[in-house]
Amino acid sequence: MKKLRVEFVYVLMMMIFGYVALCTDVPFHWKALCLTFYTIMIVNTVVSLWLENRPAQNTLLWMYILVFLPILGYIFYVYSGQLVHKGELFKRKRSLDREMFEELNKKKWGMAGGGAATLTMAGLNEHQREFANYLERVTLTNWNQNTRTKVLKNGDETFEEIKRRLQQASDFIHIEYYIFRYDRLGKELIDILTEKVRAGVEVRLMYDAVGSFSLSAADLKIMEEAGIQIHPFLPIQAGFINQKFNFRNHRKIIVIDGKIGFVGGLNVGVEYLGEDDHFGFWCDTHLMLEGEAVQTLHAVFLLDWLYASGENFFKNERYLEPKPVDGDGLVHVVATGPETRDMSDHYYAMISSATESIWIATPYFIPSPSIQTALRIAARKGIQVRLMVPETNDGFLTQYATQSYFPELLRAGIEIYSYQKGFLHKKILIVDGDLASIGTANFDMRSFHLNFEVNLFLSGSDSIADLVDHFQEDLNDCRRIRAVEFYKRKPVVKFKESFARLFSGVL
Repeated sequence: MKKLRVEFVYVLMMMIFGYVALCTDVPFHWKALCLTFYTIMIVNTVVSLWLENRPAQNTLLWMYILVFLPILGYIFYVYSGQLVHKGELFKRKRSLDREMFEELNKKKWGMAGGGAATLTMAGLNEHQREFANYLERVTLTNWNQNTRTKVLKNGDETFEEIKRRLQQASDFIHIEYYIFRYDRLGKELIDILTEKVRAGVEVRLMYDAVGSFSLSAADLKIMEEAGIQIHPFLPIQAGFINQKFNFRNHRKIIVIDGKIGFVGGLNVGVEYLGEDDHFGFWCDTHLMLEGEAVQTLHAVFLLDWLYASGENFFKNERYLEPKPVDGDGLVHVVATGPETRDMSDHYYAMISSATESIWIATPYFIPSPSIQTALRIAARKGIQVRLMVPETNDGFLTQYATQSYFPELLRAGIEIYSYQKGFLHKKILIVDGDLASIGTANFDMRSFHLNFEVNLFLSGSDSIADLVDHFQEDLNDCRRIRAVEFYKRKPVVKFKESFARLFSGVL
């Protein structure tokens, strides 16, 4: 709150000094004094920006904004996610998450039958072991071996499986979504949850306040009266006050009885079933998991619930008791967000480990400079690099910002495929056909720096072969973008790309 008050007073003083100096008829010496203070405040802000040691181009951009649009620029600077670089906004959550995960790790919650679980990497090749060791060192979570996964393709298959598993719940159901609509699909799920509440099952639902903005007070009241415990993540009103409005929870998590987990790209809404005329067919991927990794996924939910509601369930062993199954490889649940290391580091580590191929499917491709460089170098080393993106995106800026990266990728020999059948929303990274990532994080700056995300990293898992097969199937619905053809695009398109790229830092 102290930081909030300081920012509020700073903006207020800047507005007062600027108004008196430029828009009033007070004596000249008062105008000069106000203009002096106004200039000092602008200079102080710019110097503070210098001391953060950001990349030079970012520093210059914000300097121009602060100097030429001082009041509006400062407000935008504060609310656009820039303060995350100082580690101030989510310091409490970051500290609490680390404390809780360390406590869980001490309990050896990867144990099976009371004995210490042994993580076997003997069957992994060199690049799989290197990446596995990397994630163990830099994340708060661990690889899990006694876990089984199943790839679910598109909305019909995913939600049929989700509904079937929800109906089998006997103890608790915990759900977390970026978008949860109270449309036909949402009502079907709420009807199932209502029946489970009546049967004595605990049901908790957490939704992102911005992503699920369409939820009305009447919708929420229906859920609450049905006995469903509901909490928004980062409410909109509070977001404007505490500067957290631009940070959103993009995670999609379901945990059922601690035995079954779901995570992936699909939110709750009929468009994810391909029933929206604007988007048409919706291409996406979700993953169901059983076994020890479910407890890691559940811990991510419980930490978010604790942050949103203040309720701490980490002392309740029933929520985090391991339920191992015969596994089919290694699974690592990794949560990232403005309070932790960002997902771009993990994507970069995967890409850098490649020796044969790198396949990416993403709706938005706005890479960090390090990922962009890693992909270009990989392609020039002779590694097959394939990028699949939708032909038509769901926004002007994301559409043309993504296209703005095509020239340098094509020059490096990277294959770019434009998905034609509908909207491609899956978030998949496959390296050498034996290492994969699937989850909620896109290849864009929002997922890297501003959103709360969760991904599953798979190594030696049977599900990787399914992801490879699905990728190849989707290639049949793609048009490969050729360099000669792309370079002939109209000047107005190039202008749109350059304009959209200016906003890539917040897309």
